[in-house]
Amino acid sequence: MFSRLFESLRSLGFGNRRTIPSLDGLRATAIFVVLVSHLAGTRHFPFRMEDPSRLGEFGVRIFFVISGYLITSLLLNELHKTGAISLSQFYFRRVLRLFPAAYFLIAVVAALASMRLVILGQHDLTFAITYSMNYHDPAAWPLGHLWSLAIEEQFYFLWPILLIVLAPRRSVKFLIVILLIAPFLRLLSSYVGATFNFLIWSDVLATGCLLCLMREVLFDNPTYNQILTSRWFVFVPLSAIAADYVPFTKISWLICGTVMNVGIAMTIDWAIRNSEGKIGRILNSPFVCFVGVLSYSLYLWQQPFLNRYSNSPLCTFPLNMVLAITAALGSYLLIEVPVLRLRSVASKPRIVAPNPEPVGALNHGK
Repeated sequence: MFSRLFESLRSLGFGNRRTIPSLDGLRATAIFVVLVSHLAGTRHFPFRMEDPSRLGEFGVRIFFVISGYLITSLLLNELHKTGAISLSQFYFRRVLRLFPAAYFLIAVVAALASMRLVILGQHDLTFAITYSMNYHDPAAWPLGHLWSLAIEEQFYFLWPILLIVLAPRRSVKFLIVILLIAPFLRLLSSYVGATFNFLIWSDVLATGCLLCLMREVLFDNPTYNQILTSRWFVFVPLSAIAADYVPFTKISWLICGTVMNVGIAMTIDWAIRNSEGKIGRILNSPFVCFVGVLSYSLYLWQQPFLNRYSNSPLCTFPLNMVLAITAALGSYLLIEVPVLRLRSVASKPRIVAPNPEPVGALNHGK
């Protein structure tokens, strides 16, 4: 009975369009990590953490790698089916997918701030509305988490253009360059403030893009294939988690970020390929998949309630989680679902001569 309920809730917004196995389950894992990190320090939450922000950023890192992989796969599929990538259609779909729920949150927080029920900093609303929160520090807690959405939106704007201009093969070379230079930009970031804010996270998104472009080529590589099919593969995600807790800042920026990105990307690849295994069945179960579908609204609405700096009863565990989930469900059903249905009607696929180069142009070593 509950399985049917979660399947129905999931299909309200997305129908059968979310077809990549395990991806919603991995989103559920990412939002779980973020929630635990933000619950730490709230009143009556039973577990303590010395630095919960590290765990939260690890969850965001998972989201970023997934986004890089998913967006690239959507763009390559369009390129294969239609022979081109429509930037106007891509931006239109992204705007309808992300803006309404985010602006609804911003509007509610702004209204609460006008009644002095929450406190916002100077220019918080301006940076939130313009999706530039990643260049605004410090930001007040209720909207501070929008820094990650700003980075994703900037990625959504730039990556399709680069993929069109460079084409898949040259895009791979470009992404490898990003992976090589981003660690050094992180080292410089402490001297230039927020100037490199997008660039120091760019290699996380680039790792997901690169996984999509090179996935089949990688699997044909004997060493990669051996790691992916080994019974000891568990040490790959464990290494990514361990890298997050290396106590030396410069080593973390220069080396550990790459270790985390690669470990997360390989784990995503493993989860997609092993969707029928024991872990795969969990990741693809109706409840976990729905949590993954709800993860966007849940990420938006957890922040006002999971506030370790607030003395409000509304931010006390477990009431704060109940309120966050309720608000996320309301946002999903009242904002996301109607807009997603509108997007389905408004987005009409273009059919032209297919691209002779198949999706994942590097799949066959071309």
